[in-house]
Amino acid sequence: MPTRAKQGVAPVQTQKQNVSKPLKAITRRRDEDDSTDMGDGADEWTQAKTLVKPPDQLELSEAELKEEFTRILTANNPHAPQNIVRYSFKDRAYKPISIVDQLAVHFSLDGNMLHKDSDEARRQRARMGVIDETLPSESTEAGDREADKDATAESVGTGDNGTEGEELVTKTRKESKLTNQFNFSERASQTYNNPLRERASQTEPPPRATFSSTANQWEIYDAYIEELQKQEKLKEKQKAPVSKKEDELQSRRKVPASESQSDDISRVEKSSKIMERMVNQNTFDDVTQDFKYFEDVADEFREQEGTLLPLWRFQYEKAKRLAVTALCWNPKYKDLFAVGHGSYDFMKQTRGLLLLYTLKNPSYPEYIFSTESGIMCLDIHKDHPYLVAAGFYDGNVAIFNLKSDSPQPKYMSSAKSGKHTDPVWQVKWQKDDLDKNLNFFSVSSDGRVVSWTLIKNELVHTDVIRLSVERSMQDNVEGLQLQTHGSGTSFDFHRQIDYLFLVGTEEGMIHKCSKAYSSQFLDTFDAHNMAVDTVRWNPFHPKVFITCSSDWTVKIWEHSVKKPMFVFDLNSAVGDVAWAPYSSTVFAAVTTDGKVHVFDLSVNKYEALCQQAVVAKKKTKLTHIEFNPVYPVMIVGDDRGHVICLKLSPNLRKMPKEKKGQEVPKGPEVEVAKLDKLLSLVREPDDKPEK
Repeated sequence: MPTRAKQGVAPVQTQKQNVSKPLKAITRRRDEDDSTDMGDGADEWTQAKTLVKPPDQLELSEAELKEEFTRILTANNPHAPQNIVRYSFKDRAYKPISIVDQLAVHFSLDGNMLHKDSDEARRQRARMGVIDETLPSESTEAGDREADKDATAESVGTGDNGTEGEELVTKTRKESKLTNQFNFSERASQTYNNPLRERASQTEPPPRATFSSTANQWEIYDAYIEELQKQEKLKEKQKAPVSKKEDELQSRRKVPASESQSDDISRVEKSSKIMERMVNQNTFDDVTQDFKYFEDVADEFREQEGTLLPLWRFQYEKAKRLAVTALCWNPKYKDLFAVGHGSYDFMKQTRGLLLLYTLKNPSYPEYIFSTESGIMCLDIHKDHPYLVAAGFYDGNVAIFNLKSDSPQPKYMSSAKSGKHTDPVWQVKWQKDDLDKNLNFFSVSSDGRVVSWTLIKNELVHTDVIRLSVERSMQDNVEGLQLQTHGSGTSFDFHRQIDYLFLVGTEEGMIHKCSKAYSSQFLDTFDAHNMAVDTVRWNPFHPKVFITCSSDWTVKIWEHSVKKPMFVFDLNSAVGDVAWAPYSSTVFAAVTTDGKVHVFDLSVNKYEALCQQAVVAKKKTKLTHIEFNPVYPVMIVGDDRGHVICLKLSPNLRKMPKEKKGQEVPKGPEVEVAKLDKLLSLVREPDDKPEK
């Protein structure tokens, strides 16, 4: 028994000794390591720390050292652009934006995570049928940690060696996972966010479809066989016997059956025109005789007054409801003139017409061009009489080529090529540019005077000047000035000075402008109380121009004097005015009451030599007038689409009488001197012209 007891106790004691030995060895090693570490670092801490002063340090006093320099942090973004410009549809111009976005976004991510303890997350789990997992509280977590410690202690006390105990501790730590408060979502599983789009740029995508097909040799062969069969059927139809009626028609015409009807028309086109003119000459023989030879004998007894003899009346069926909006004589063919048809009633805008008549055939126009928008103005090129420039109500400009067979304009502007945004009131051809490209100008109610150049079969625009109106607000205390865009209604270029031109506006102002200065006017005339309908330079005198307006007046100006030289009240709205090509003192005007007024300043400076109504109906309004450059006639257009040709009586085109043995001086110098003499009589002492 004693031996058994000794044998049973001995093993227990040996186990304890074996367990304590490795623990003691471990603690000794740790103490040795700590002592060595502290011994090495103790020398460093005991050493005195010396301050090293850099050689370039400033020597400052205590007051300077204690001085505080404040730095103000603002929320402004230093990289935000301050010169952003956007287009304003209200003002029709690009304007800088005063409000600048100072927010700088470095990273943004739209997520769909919910807090696990939130009410929305609970409702979502309830809809999905997921059982709520209660989060362990801090006390339970602490208890779990203590339980883990006890388990590790027991495992250390009961284990065979220390390595097994450490493995158990790491296992328990790995198994306890920290819970996340938010639902986790991988970035790889998230879709891209759609880019933000403005409402103005959202459009429906065009319809798309994917298709594919294959073609082998047999399919290609079958297609060729079908085409050959169709051609054989056509040949058989052509070889079929012709009926008796067709044989008779062909025998009468004596024309081969292969020729088409268009070929027949082209063959007889020239001869048919000659025959048509011969028929018209016989029909209007009395009018033609009056045009050539008739002179009003009664002018000898009237002394100064004259009359207008109506000759031809030009009209076209499709232009009955359209007004005559433009008239222009051809510079090369003196009997040919162009007529533009549109509408001045802006509530009833429809189509337009461009017609070209000749005095040799008043019954039907020579050329007809139909347009989608009403034509407002016309001009024919001086060196190329087959090119006609036109301006439309919708803001476009176009060039018509009389040589081409196409009924559409040869060149036309568009929204991309800088068209006007308001009706184009006048167009004028100018000299070719330095590269010998065709060039013309246009003016519109949008306040732009634009130069159009034909480069490589394309119209290229350049804004010459933008009209503006500056009016100070009297009620404004601060005295701010509001700048608005002017509306151009007419313009004309100087006959001798190429860069100088005049522009009339809806506000009744006349601006003297230059092609070289696009930002300012050379001079401004407060001309009329209503819109300036026409402004024209005198063809002889380089300093005189004439204007008319709906305020019933016609005024003659000298461009270096702010006041008008002559003012004529015609008792009705004046539609158009034109200088005579044979005298510097003769001009004519048309009014809305249907009358034509012809003045000669050298004969009478106060009244017209002729006031004659040329339309039958009282409600008919005359719109435009033009003198023929060679013949003593003029054409007048009304608002019903009719054009009337009028012949001037001898008193209205009176030339200086030749005396016996003396030659009457002629030429532009004589006309300039004649008008200068009149201006010197009217000019006030303060209104001396500038040299």
